[in-house]
Amino acid sequence: MILRAKRVAPLLLGVAIFGIILGSALLLRSAYAAQITLRSLTLQAGTGTGGSQPGAVVNHLFAFTIPSTASVGSIQFLYCTLAAGTCTTPTGLVSTSATMGTQSGATGFTLVNTTNGAPYITRTAAGITGGTAVTYQLLSVTNPSTTNQTFYVRLSTYASTNATGSPIDTGTVAASTATQIALTGTMPESLVFCTGATVGTTSGVPDCSTATPGSVTFNQLFSPTDTATATSQMAASTNAGSGYIITVNGATLTSGANTVVAMGAATTGVRGTSQFGLNLKANTTATSTPAVGAEVAPAANGTNYKGQADTGYNTVDNFKFTSTDTVADSFNGGPGGSDAQIFTVSYIVNVPGSQPAGTYTTTLTYICTPTY
Repeated sequence: MILRAKRVAPLLLGVAIFGIILGSALLLRSAYAAQITLRSLTLQAGTGTGGSQPGAVVNHLFAFTIPSTASVGSIQFLYCTLAAGTCTTPTGLVSTSATMGTQSGATGFTLVNTTNGAPYITRTAAGITGGTAVTYQLLSVTNPSTTNQTFYVRLSTYASTNATGSPIDTGTVAASTATQIALTGTMPESLVFCTGATVGTTSGVPDCSTATPGSVTFNQLFSPTDTATATSQMAASTNAGSGYIITVNGATLTSGANTVVAMGAATTGVRGTSQFGLNLKANTTATSTPAVGAEVAPAANGTNYKGQADTGYNTVDNFKFTSTDTVADSFNGGPGGSDAQIFTVSYIVNVPGSQPAGTYTTTLTYICTPTY
């Protein structure tokens, strides 16, 4: 009897040890979940707020890859001040007002937000293939209120529908609130205006720094049988609420006591008569008017380009000159600012055969007046 007892005892002991080892293996297997991969949290801007603004109501977009093939009924998003250890909800964070946004990869979830800082999404448990990339968006989450604070969200998948039991897969993402950078700049009242023999462009934009001197000579000697022409240019832009007007100021051409008659009304040129006039148009080749000038460029469109030739100076092959006249304005499309445009002013001179000889000159001043 004693001998039999000695033989049975090792067998019972071996079974007990095997049971302990098997139980330990099962416990270890359930205690260690797989690591969720390719995980991120993007803080998305809310209505009028930046995504990382402290205390702002924003959207939180989670993206990650589920590593294990398993039946998943819930996924928890646990907000903590630390990546591991005891979880303390970040100060100011509010998740109880969150709602479910977009979802992809594994869908059909609804949001449960009853516990602040520990929302989870739930559905009837269904299988997810390992390696599935998913995204879940939580709308209207209030960020932590501390500026420049890093916080963490611990992610866990569960077979249960209420984020209880042992997690299947886990992982942690980090995000941070950030100080907003407030930029302030001032656009003052603006008028850019220049005149010259020519005004060029830089990168397609009229550029007053390219204006050449304003000394202009007619294309030929004055003659009763032909019309002499010349051009000058000016550029204007303003942000004045009522736009601008450009006036011409000065006298007609003179040589001592001799003059060329200013064209007091808009009309065509007549060779063999005394005429001095101007317009702001691209003139055609006519019996008494050579092809001279150009249209305003860029052309007025009634929105950001509003400059146009004014009455009396806006008809092809018709010329006029009266000092203090408005020759251009920015009222195409109504009051308001206008981007820079180049105006080309065309001048003509006709003289009779009896016109006294001499060098005829005038100095014209163009004045651009904005109204704010």
